[in-house]
Amino acid sequence: MKAIVCEKFGPPSDLVFKEVESHQPNEKEVLVQVRACSVNFPDTLIIRGIYQFKPELPFIPGSDIAGIVKEVGAGVKHVKPGDEVFGFVINGGFAEEVIVDGKAVFPKPPQMQYPVAASFLMAYGTSYHALKDRAKLKEGETLVVLGASGGVGLAAVELGKLMGAKVIAAASTDEKLALCKTYGADETINYTTEDLKAKIKELTGGKGADVVYDPVGGKYTEAALRATAWEGRFLVVGFAAGDIPKIPLNLPLLKGCDIVGVFWGRFAMESPDKNIQNTMELMQWYTAGKLKPHIHAIYPLAETAKALEEMMDRKVRGKIVISNT
Repeated sequence: MKAIVCEKFGPPSDLVFKEVESHQPNEKEVLVQVRACSVNFPDTLIIRGIYQFKPELPFIPGSDIAGIVKEVGAGVKHVKPGDEVFGFVINGGFAEEVIVDGKAVFPKPPQMQYPVAASFLMAYGTSYHALKDRAKLKEGETLVVLGASGGVGLAAVELGKLMGAKVIAAASTDEKLALCKTYGADETINYTTEDLKAKIKELTGGKGADVVYDPVGGKYTEAALRATAWEGRFLVVGFAAGDIPKIPLNLPLLKGCDIVGVFWGRFAMESPDKNIQNTMELMQWYTAGKLKPHIHAIYPLAETAKALEEMMDRKVRGKIVISNT
């Protein structure tokens, strides 16, 4: 099979498109013929060796997949060869085939196209786990989403609105914020031209945000934390800005607020039953027409490096997808 291989840590241009050996699933695994795999910002960090963990070289990046079941292990009963599925892997998605843990693969609704299915699980799974399980977001609360036009950010905007929150979307350009408005944002903040802390305070009548969803990190984290309400919840989702901020611990003390980590991948592995329940709830919203991933662009597998470069250049709104169809 053909795949995108990271043979050394570096920029996307160092990735190699080559023939690699296919693998057989073990008892609890599924072999999927990949039709689509979305690009996530951590992919740009993993290939450069600057993510929270470093895979052993060489490896195939890519995690959010959709395709057709080719083989199943003897212990897998919920899908069979020929089924259309979507799921996630730690690595291996930018390829024609991938081995997926049976707990991490789900039947795909017939009406859901492969690029949409590949854009769904990680973005919506992360954001729903963050808002439902970690923040326990309540109807009527105010949710601030940083990096709101990205894959997980836009999902958080959409889900926050569905869950009854007042949603304030924060992003770096007016064009990105216009997209957030179409996904349900009540208010917007351009944090390159406006003071993030002051604007959050202004839009919440001085109270501050009940929940902050932060997949960005860097210089915006502390400003948003300082604009968190009493007993608010600050969700640490990721560090797309590249810098992991150091937080003065007097802030959560003075605000009585929680700083809450969100690691959806581990949650899905540690609590598969809860993750399945969340996924079922998300799929109900999708089939009812209440959720719709925004596809920014689709690239063929051979041009994965170009897709990753576009992600690194902060040009992507919503999701960018690699297609094998």
